[in-house]
Amino acid sequence: MQSELLREGQSRSPQERLRPSRSRTDCPILLSPRLVLRAPHDDDIDALAHLANNANVATMVSRMPHPYTVADAADFVRRTKDGAIGKCVYAITIAETGAFVGCCGVEPHGADGRTVEIGYWLGEPHWNRGYATEAAQALIDMAFRTREIDGIDARCRVMNVASRRVIQKCGFQLQGGGMVDSLALGGSVAVEWYRLDRKTWLSLRSWGTGR
Repeated sequence: MQSELLREGQSRSPQERLRPSRSRTDCPILLSPRLVLRAPHDDDIDALAHLANNANVATMVSRMPHPYTVADAADFVRRTKDGAIGKCVYAITIAETGAFVGCCGVEPHGADGRTVEIGYWLGEPHWNRGYATEAAQALIDMAFRTREIDGIDARCRVMNVASRRVIQKCGFQLQGGGMVDSLALGGSVAVEWYRLDRKTWLSLRSWGTGR
């Protein structure tokens, strides 16, 4: 898959190319017009703790505690390095400044290994700028190009209008609903479940829509 990715990159703009990370060969650094997606590191800890310690963020992310401390952020970064919370977790950063603004990632979903699930969050000061959509699209493109998967799943709380908009702009189709546990709320919340299959992704890329 690595060689296929490099061959494809030769015909694409520098902003679109996916550059492999030395430490995570299956999760290359991702570049988009305004963002760089890379592995979280220790320099992110203070910004991560500041942005994540917000109930408006935590209550929309199933596995984020609230309050969120510097110790929580340090533990998160450590576990991403160890691969304890997924092999493909990214820090979302601004390309121009390097500022940390949130996280995203993909993880296996389903017993057959043919589906992954995407997740993302942004700090509230960075909402409504299109960053979530830009990061999600870069992550989606990477997942379909580098993995032998049939589809990508995404979930959002029923009340999370902004996340639903991101999911729909990326081409996902509603599959149904359900309940998931929320660490911040200490109970279950209603979510919508969406899926983007490979055929739809290829169609969107061919026609230049959903971007």
